[in-house]
Amino acid sequence: MSERLVMADPESAQDVLTFAGRAARAGEEGVRVQAAGGTLVMTAAALAPKGLLDRTPTVLAMRMLHADPELECDFVVESLEKDTDPRNIVLPDEAISPAWAGIAPPRGGWEYAGDIDAAVLANRAQWGIAAVARQIPENPGEDAVRAVRGAVWGPPDEDLEGLPLGVAFAAFTFGFISGEERAQVFAAGRWTRVSLQRGHILSRGPAVSGLTAVRRTGGSEEA
Repeated sequence: MSERLVMADPESAQDVLTFAGRAARAGEEGVRVQAAGGTLVMTAAALAPKGLLDRTPTVLAMRMLHADPELECDFVVESLEKDTDPRNIVLPDEAISPAWAGIAPPRGGWEYAGDIDAAVLANRAQWGIAAVARQIPENPGEDAVRAVRGAVWGPPDEDLEGLPLGVAFAAFTFGFISGEERAQVFAAGRWTRVSLQRGHILSRGPAVSGLTAVRRTGGSEEA
């Protein structure tokens, strides 16, 4: 592993640190960094199950940034730090292998499935955050916290046209919601991608058949 990520400019480097900080607060382990051809793709799990009985959905946040054209990498790290050079990001000595990083969304085959108002995502996220806070007992253990999070963020939400409520949580937590915008939704097998100007939210679950009058036709293989 190289010691540093070299970004295209200081603004992109700051975006890397911001994304990593939000990933740490989301509660799941690590940030995946993949770079090639001048683009750095950062992925983190806003929510991910641990064990067969965990009802928490897999919900990933993804952001693409401009990097040095010569930078090539693909690994997961626990943290990222600022360098003395404002274009660079300091890497830890070792990579990690969280379970969520082994579940990769498809690279192609995405079909348009509708759209959702960004304001609806924000409102549902705030409702869910309040619901989690109300249900977590005093001095909870990790298992109790995960059970509450799974119960709140896992079920399909009517206001999100059947997507898990955790999709709204991820969009809100990673700062992808900004101003008036309609998020476009795409589906590929069991995966759904909610695309906003600042980033993408990917969730894995039952196949989406359509969020508006635009509906998928024909069969497709599950990812």
